[in-house]
Amino acid sequence: MRLGQPSVRRARYDPAPMLPRLPAVPRSASALARSSGGRRGAVSPSLRQWLSAPGSLTARLRLHGQVSVQVLSQGRRALWPQEQAALGCRAGHVREVVLRVDGRAAVWARSSTPLAAVKGPWRAIKGLGTRPLAELLFEHSQVKRDPLIAQAFAPQSPQRRRLARQWAHLSPSPDCPAPTWARRSVFWHRGHPLQVLESFAPWVTALSAGPKRR
Repeated sequence: MRLGQPSVRRARYDPAPMLPRLPAVPRSASALARSSGGRRGAVSPSLRQWLSAPGSLTARLRLHGQVSVQVLSQGRRALWPQEQAALGCRAGHVREVVLRVDGRAAVWARSSTPLAAVKGPWRAIKGLGTRPLAELLFEHSQVKRDPLIAQAFAPQSPQRRRLARQWAHLSPSPDCPAPTWARRSVFWHRGHPLQVLESFAPWVTALSAGPKRR
């Protein structure tokens, strides 16, 4: 599925002043803990690797088993405040999925992009179905990625509440609690942004993130 013609110069990311951008993923575990106020406890070297690992997350998960995609929600949605700041609009096309490894819920992910973008360079996202988004993001040289940003979900944040509600149905087992850590980044194609947020089940962060990829 083609994304379109070669890209034009992409727009500059300029978040709104009242919604400051979270710090980029620090190199040290102690710095990463400070970036979230230490609310989620110590950051292990393995967790730090997952939060900062470049390239395709799907490819890394495949090092540990068979990966499948379950689509939870897709369509026009009101955007979260952070998404509004990153994308420059109040409503967008949102796709929420869970990535499973050998059937076990591993990653909850949410992608969001302006409505105009799904009529243009990001239109292929509407037809992905159960295929991973990585097929669009890492197989096309014209797609560029901004730096990764790590975050620990605040207990009463809209992100945490929505994730917890969905996770209760995805993984009712008590030995697989809902994710508390996530990372996000904005991808650009022909000047149009698409943000991807990926949150890791605690059991995944105990695994090796594997060798570095593109």
